[in-house]
Amino acid sequence: MEVKILLIFFISFSSILSAALSGNTRSDITWWCNKTPHPEPCKYFMDHGSHRFAPKRITEFRQIMVRLALDRAIMAGKNVLEFGQSCENWQQKAAWRDCLKLFDNTILQLNLTLRGLESRRRMSCSDFDAQTWLSTALTNLRTCEAGFTDFNVSDFFTPVTSNNISELISNSLAVNGVFLHKRNLTEVFPGWLSRNERRLLLSSSTKVKAHLVVAKDGSGNFRTVQAAIDAAAKRKRTSRFIIYVKRGVYRENIEVSNTNSNIMLVGDGMKRTIITSSRSVKTGYTTYSSATVGIDGPGFIARDITFSNAAGPTKGQAVALRSASDLSVFYRCAIQGYQDTLMVHSQRQFYRECYIYGTIDIIFGNAAVVLQNCSIFVRRPLKGQANMITAQGRDDPYQNTGIAIHNSRILAANDLKPVVRAFSTYLGRPWQKYSRTVVLTTYLDSLVSPEGWSKWGNSNFALDTLYYGEYKNYGPASSTKWRVKWRGFHVITSPSVASLFTVNSLIAGRSWLPATGVPFTSGL
Repeated sequence: MEVKILLIFFISFSSILSAALSGNTRSDITWWCNKTPHPEPCKYFMDHGSHRFAPKRITEFRQIMVRLALDRAIMAGKNVLEFGQSCENWQQKAAWRDCLKLFDNTILQLNLTLRGLESRRRMSCSDFDAQTWLSTALTNLRTCEAGFTDFNVSDFFTPVTSNNISELISNSLAVNGVFLHKRNLTEVFPGWLSRNERRLLLSSSTKVKAHLVVAKDGSGNFRTVQAAIDAAAKRKRTSRFIIYVKRGVYRENIEVSNTNSNIMLVGDGMKRTIITSSRSVKTGYTTYSSATVGIDGPGFIARDITFSNAAGPTKGQAVALRSASDLSVFYRCAIQGYQDTLMVHSQRQFYRECYIYGTIDIIFGNAAVVLQNCSIFVRRPLKGQANMITAQGRDDPYQNTGIAIHNSRILAANDLKPVVRAFSTYLGRPWQKYSRTVVLTTYLDSLVSPEGWSKWGNSNFALDTLYYGEYKNYGPASSTKWRVKWRGFHVITSPSVASLFTVNSLIAGRSWLPATGVPFTSGL
């Protein structure tokens, strides 16, 4: 029963298109579009665009759906650029800057997908890759909109984003999902590090042969981390580039652009190498741009570093680390903040032996992410607030995203321990309609409320469409006897269902994590 509920969307769409897969179908545009979640924009843009012909095969239909989404995204991107002239205040300007970047990234993700699907070399883009990049493209649009919500100026920007891009990407996700459902996710893409780099994550910092060294005392190539990252961006080759960050407190904001791939930051330990800043929504930044460290370049690795946002509990949303890096690893890192500490924005991510501190929506976003052997420390919030471990942002049933907390510990931080009974702590709440979070074989200390999970405010939003699950957790708060009775909550008893949220299945990690040298458990 649990498997059927989890996969109902893929199975239903797959059965609708089963005839198409065999090639014995009607060939008119209306027939094809009626099988998608959003048939009207599909029909309109196929009739009025450059694709005024009916596809003969579902592979052809998939490419057309992605191209339609790309065409609309390019047009919208131009509109966003021009819209900057209409900004009347700093709030609108701040949110607009995010959107400019996010629309550029959506175009990049759609281009990656289309090129991969059209390539004769299928290994250049697996169906799992395509679903990940399409999911990211859609997530970018939602993040753009969220920036205007942060400042209560949503109406200002609505006309720019209402041109059916979301629906067209959703259609692409649905069609590609047919292929994804039929594939073995453990064999979808190759590793991205050479065998010579396998020992990097396990060697000591002093033994790493870094390309550049950052040191506050001037003993390295640069005094700031961003200067080293900018230097790395100018290199001609995109092979692994190692930046060693010596011990010290680096007070700066860092960005790794989506064209700066395969960067590795190595510190001297999470207690010794600290990157910190204090941007927040209440000081004029969107949640997205408040991040102390923002990572977009694929293949990013960080080891033995602390990422901190020191804005404090009174400043609202204040992100310490924001990652949209595909195939990224964070190993033995600390991520410290209060509200919205860790933004797992999009793509495929893995966290191992990390220490994560926060209060409200500690881990949030719409990546496919596994946190394994991590310790999540819940801090003391403001009076009247409740703690939320997660706020997962999946808003389309075909997105292959979710948060999995595996073999970890959820504990009270030192400032919460004396007053732990004065505050409620929940495993998560639904940020978007299809929010998906699971907690597997994890220690739950007594701070976790018996209900386990929280509504979004006082509403019943997403309670039937979310997927929250617990599997063989242990500790004082692990009993599911008093858990919420929502349709979307599941006490997982089947190992086969629980396995869908492991490293092997959720992020296909067995294909790429071995090359990094980081320890991991592929299954339960």
